[in-house]
Amino acid sequence: MKKFLSLLVLVTALVSCEEDIKFNNPAVQGLKDNELWKATTYDAKKTGNTIIINAHRGGNFETLTLTLTAAAPGSVHNLGLDNLNTAGYSYDIDGISESFTTGAGVGNGRVTIMGEDDNNINGTGGKGFISGSFYFNAYTSDESNVVNFQQGVFYRVPLTVEP
Repeated sequence: MKKFLSLLVLVTALVSCEEDIKFNNPAVQGLKDNELWKATTYDAKKTGNTIIINAHRGGNFETLTLTLTAAAPGSVHNLGLDNLNTAGYSYDIDGISESFTTGAGVGNGRVTIMGEDDNNINGTGGKGFISGSFYFNAYTSDESNVVNFQQGVFYRVPLTVEP
């Protein structure tokens, strides 16, 4: 009886072990005002020295946009200093819409592009991918409202490279 009980415990332990792994590859997500914000669609486009990363949640109801100049692997882009490196967030839900942005003297934050081994920014055959991290505070045009993104990550976002 003791052997049967030991065998039953062992079989139960082996059967109850389960690996439920979910991969999030590619992805764009972060904490928006301390709540998880995860994009359902995303893309990036490189034209010359400018990269624009767009991420949408709920169709096109919510949009996150990162615009970067000279986005080389390993580069760091400070936001709120000029109108060349910017972050924006907008929503249009049930007829209520609002837009937030960083710019020259407006908002703050940082976007960091992962190093050479983690990106294919120059693309092969006009296509590549881009990965990195971000955080920012962006304001409405009258600076009365702010949106905060923290711990933001974009990972292997498809990148179209135009000449």
